[in-house]
Amino acid sequence: MDATMAFTSGSPTPTRFYSSALLSLRTPKSLSVYGPWRWRGRGRPLLALRHRSQAQAAAAAAGAAEASHHDVVVVGAGIVGLAIARHLLLHTSLSVAIADAAVPCSGATGAGQGYIWMSHRTPGTDTWELALRSKQLWEELATEVDGQGGGGAREKLGWMRTGSLLVGRSSEELGTLDERTKALSQAGIHAEFLSASSLHALEPALSVGKDGGAMFLPQDCQIDAFQAVSLIEKTNNSYSSEGRYREFYNDPAMSLIRSDVTGKVEAVQTSRNILYGRKAFVIASGAWTRSLLHSFVEPALTLDIPVKPRKGHLLVLEKFDKVKLNHALMEVGYVDHQITKSNSTHIASESSEDELGALSVSMTATLDTKGNLVLGSSREFKGFSREVDRSVVQCIWERAGEFFPAMKNVSFDIDQNTQIRIGHRPYMPDGKPVIDFIPNLSNILIATGHEGSGLTLALGTAEMVTDMILGNPGKVSYSPFSIKRRFSG
Repeated sequence: MDATMAFTSGSPTPTRFYSSALLSLRTPKSLSVYGPWRWRGRGRPLLALRHRSQAQAAAAAAGAAEASHHDVVVVGAGIVGLAIARHLLLHTSLSVAIADAAVPCSGATGAGQGYIWMSHRTPGTDTWELALRSKQLWEELATEVDGQGGGGAREKLGWMRTGSLLVGRSSEELGTLDERTKALSQAGIHAEFLSASSLHALEPALSVGKDGGAMFLPQDCQIDAFQAVSLIEKTNNSYSSEGRYREFYNDPAMSLIRSDVTGKVEAVQTSRNILYGRKAFVIASGAWTRSLLHSFVEPALTLDIPVKPRKGHLLVLEKFDKVKLNHALMEVGYVDHQITKSNSTHIASESSEDELGALSVSMTATLDTKGNLVLGSSREFKGFSREVDRSVVQCIWERAGEFFPAMKNVSFDIDQNTQIRIGHRPYMPDGKPVIDFIPNLSNILIATGHEGSGLTLALGTAEMVTDMILGNPGKVSYSPFSIKRRFSG
């Protein structure tokens, strides 16, 4: 998980996100922020898979590392990793340790808009059932939290049933929205098709022209990632007193340790600890999974899972009163971000940067629980670059202005009352997560590649991973997310 930053007017020194709140910082003209794996290629390589005797010798030479024993060890404390730990703790008697090179919400989790949406999903696709199940689990969690009082799901999860509007401005886009509305309705989702006039009645500040319109899903929701993570961490830590849960933050995983006798992986060595896992190890490190796996297991493993970082900027306008939103919005062009080779049974290890590297910006707009306007979103392949690209932020502002005419009369200053969120979505060429055990490493499970859907799919993924570890049949089919036949190696 990388060190995602927010920048605004305020103190001049960059600081990592912590799960308590967004931090306010001034955006310098050029800023590079390196993630927790910043020493890769800079003088300190991560270690490969090692046998126990090698690890013990290295630990003795460097000073004894603390060893601890658990049933399951999770590497990666983004929303997916934390949700996996939570589900294991709530629904099994297993003990869990979670390790991360940074802290929760310092990666893609803390840099998103919090969609729990079905509007940009397509019935019958490989991810449909997982998205449907995961949204159901979020709904159940919100209901449970509401029943506990004390501010309920809105205060503890940032839960808001905003509904979602997928909007278009041309007759062609309107046809796409009409077809999508029918497909979702047939799949049992409450979806309404809105003409331009009907849309204007719901969102007076929005302009789509006479040929425009929208699809409206009134049951779609959004959450605040920081509040949701805080609640999940609180749940997880409630098991600490029973000896079933431990966190190891700011402690990057360095290598896997094999048994000298059986050859089976039996521990993860971090920078300060050795975490033994009796039952399974889960790698849920988002966009870093590919490089982390290479560091862990080469040359023992030829499998190459082509997850790669897809950089995104979001613009947060604090207390912006020029545009009033009643619902969460997304232009239909955003769905084009999701168009992939979903019917392919095999993925090449490398994707063409010429084909995929260009900047793409689509309008998304939400209000957070503090009343700030959050605008997005950009997608581009820039490696693990942490620089704020002012031209991209300007594109986001200008794209939003095409939908909200009132913004064209506002002078935009990136340094005034703004935050810029940057994250690296874990992109997969076929648009599907990888959730499966690694062949020939039968107790190592991968859960990555959710791209911009980590929040939405987290609880369903956690349930699936738990069932896999226990050897249970899944409530959702495992096969679309398997490793077999998808990757070269």
